[in-house]
Amino acid sequence: MANHKSAEKRILQNKKSNEKNAGVKSRVKNFAKAAEEAIASGDKNKAQEAFRLAQSEIAVAVSKGVVHPNVAARKTSGLASKLKSIG
Repeated sequence: MANHKSAEKRILQNKKSNEKNAGVKSRVKNFAKAAEEAIASGDKNKAQEAFRLAQSEIAVAVSKGVVHPNVAARKTSGLASKLKSIG
């Protein structure tokens, strides 16, 4: 356990930021999964809209520092190539 006031504060800050980051990561996963399902359905308009939303959510995660930019690029690129395959 923490022996200093600053260490106790740091523990609380870490816990709070961990919860926020988990929420952002979860949203990214949910939007990516929705895009995957829309692409699998074969409806191009629905898939494009889902891809746009997923791409936006991934960009938000990068801007908040939750996801590394290279991870975001990889996820976006993978979704884009799958979207292109139904075209």
